[in-house]
Amino acid sequence: MRAAFLVGSLGGRRAAGEYPGGDVDSYTERNGLNVEETLARLVEEDVIPGTGLDADRVWAGLADMVEAFGERNKTLLKERGRIHQKIDAWHIRRRDEPIDPKAYEDYLREIGYLVPEPAPFTIETANIDPEFSRIAGPQLVVPVTNARYALNAANARWGSLYDALYGTDALGSLPPEGGYDPERGQQVIRWAKKHLDRVVPLAAGRWKEVAGFTFDGPILGLKHSAGLTALDDPSAFAGTVRAEDGTLEELILKVHGLHIRIVIDPTTEVGASDPAGISDVILEAAISTIMDMEDSVACVDGPDKAQAYGNWLGLMKGDLTADVAKGGQTFTRSLNADIQYEAPDGTPEVLRGRSLMLVRNVGHLMTTPAVLDAAGGEIYEGLLDALISVLIALHDLRREGGPVNSPAGSVYVVKPKMHGPEEVRFACEIFAKVEEILGLEPNTVKVGIMDEERRTSANLAACIEAAKKRVCFINTGFLDRTGDETSTSMEAGPMVPKAEMKNAAWLSAYETRNVDIGLSCGLKGRAQIGKGMWAAPDRMADMLDQKIGHPLSGATCAWVPSPTAATLHATHYHVVDVFHRLDEIEAEIKERGPRASLDALLTIPVLNRTLSEDEIETEVENCCQGILGYVVRWVNSGVGCSKVPDINDVGLMEDRATCRISSQALVNWLHHGVVDETRVMNAMRRMAEKVDAQNAGDPEYRPMAPKFGSHAFQAACDLVFNDGNWPSGYTEPTLHHRRRQVKAKEARKAANAPAS
Repeated sequence: MRAAFLVGSLGGRRAAGEYPGGDVDSYTERNGLNVEETLARLVEEDVIPGTGLDADRVWAGLADMVEAFGERNKTLLKERGRIHQKIDAWHIRRRDEPIDPKAYEDYLREIGYLVPEPAPFTIETANIDPEFSRIAGPQLVVPVTNARYALNAANARWGSLYDALYGTDALGSLPPEGGYDPERGQQVIRWAKKHLDRVVPLAAGRWKEVAGFTFDGPILGLKHSAGLTALDDPSAFAGTVRAEDGTLEELILKVHGLHIRIVIDPTTEVGASDPAGISDVILEAAISTIMDMEDSVACVDGPDKAQAYGNWLGLMKGDLTADVAKGGQTFTRSLNADIQYEAPDGTPEVLRGRSLMLVRNVGHLMTTPAVLDAAGGEIYEGLLDALISVLIALHDLRREGGPVNSPAGSVYVVKPKMHGPEEVRFACEIFAKVEEILGLEPNTVKVGIMDEERRTSANLAACIEAAKKRVCFINTGFLDRTGDETSTSMEAGPMVPKAEMKNAAWLSAYETRNVDIGLSCGLKGRAQIGKGMWAAPDRMADMLDQKIGHPLSGATCAWVPSPTAATLHATHYHVVDVFHRLDEIEAEIKERGPRASLDALLTIPVLNRTLSEDEIETEVENCCQGILGYVVRWVNSGVGCSKVPDINDVGLMEDRATCRISSQALVNWLHHGVVDETRVMNAMRRMAEKVDAQNAGDPEYRPMAPKFGSHAFQAACDLVFNDGNWPSGYTEPTLHHRRRQVKAKEARKAANAPAS
């Protein structure tokens, strides 16, 4: 039996005497806590001014939270370990027997893994912005530690369809090198106008025939070869943007709550070639964006946390900027302003220029050396995130004038990796305490529940009920969910290869139940029902072909890896009326009953066939390469999310969730003897050489081969061979430990360098 799951260890492994302080951190005392100085300065000099609070109140509040919630947090983590141990023991006792679904479910109820279903209820979330309640569209997730990425994501509320089609493989090929290619430009225009024909058709004729526009009061006329026509649905006309001299600059259309801006500028090369002078089609794209402090960042100490909080502060104050070098020039990027336009009746109106922003805090597991308690121990990082991220949001809530993030007056916090309703309830109590400390109205903080751990999936209705006054979204996460599926059922037997997980019975049930349970709890029209990431940012043709499945499934938001992907994915929400689709699903459930069962969700994806040697080798090398390609950037450079070449040199967006699934796949096969340590270590070394070659063009890259002794290589090995140190297959403790070692080494080197 795995020692890991017996002890239920808590995060934050460190070498004796290395942390806190030492070569990296220095501290200052605040209300019985020791706060890393960089973080203390940020909070006191930049965050608190303008909030109406004083530093003593903030630090005293954090000390109260540590006192009130620290032991309970530890108890909840021990409960995870207790349950995991019980499940392991059940499988071990029945290792040579087929799994009896009824006996298995009964046992899960007996040990508290499954809880009783709540009585029917409807969530009571109030003061919710329309991006959660009435508008369906793409959602971005971006590391908040990268100011440029964060600004790009916030500004991805709007994206050029022409640029997205021209610059990617969405048309089936990549653009030729060099300057603008008119032939490809015409392909782009044809695609875009065919899309307009589909989603905002004309009463007569087609968009490619439009040669001009007339506007008389609320009526939009479109000139074409057959004469004057109009939109087939006049309500799709939302308004116009005009120059000071009255010249028409934009037509604004609206489809399923999303706006489309038809830009008219015959002075441009594209506009001059268009019979109506149309130079671009700009789509409302990333309706919401998660500014991530969790899986896509590498925040291991006080300075790292200060960087994350500092960028979140700039977003909430609206003054974040970043210098960008492009095309041989440098310019400063900032947040977009709102867009002024006139409704058809002449009424002034405003379109929001920025994506609505959520912040993802860390889960309940990790501790942080950014703040130490009176005994010198690390406090739980989730407590620090809860207080400081909401404190920062006060700048948005109390702003007078200018664009605000939440006109409804809410703060949206995504809470990941919670195991079951008791942990959701605990998160809500933490935010209630934060509201008390900061003087906010109860339930100002809204909670996004990541449905990415098996115990949450199996008890989703109870989890939503625990947050019924706060829940703003539920979202599936295939990768973390697969990692937990493998970890939870580790002793049941060897698991199917990663690719076969996509066809597993549990996954189909998981995705379907997420929508059905969300509907049964009243999320439609009140909160988002979300789906996960498209991981291949360079494969936009495939995304256009496949990701329409998410709105068709009833997802009011789905994750995309880039602003360009958000623009292209928005076209799916033009085609699919998601709220109508949810009505259809509700009617189907009412007529036929639930579309997926708990039995299916609990079906364990145990391998039931003999794998060939080639299949085994392919899977091992794929997992090793994926782990190493991600971990080397995390440990050596502090990059928590990036486009990492896979074993076939296809760039995939990788974060800790992708690392978790690959490491757990290898841990499982090692545990059951499908492979041995020698075979996996040999693959690790071969794949380290491959990853080195893939990064050969990066002058900052530090190779892992041929010595294989670096902290990065050792971290990858830790995740596979020493996985038993950490519960649920989480990668954070190992990665944090190794990253801190690298930072300490770099600090020592810098301190000993001769003065210039």
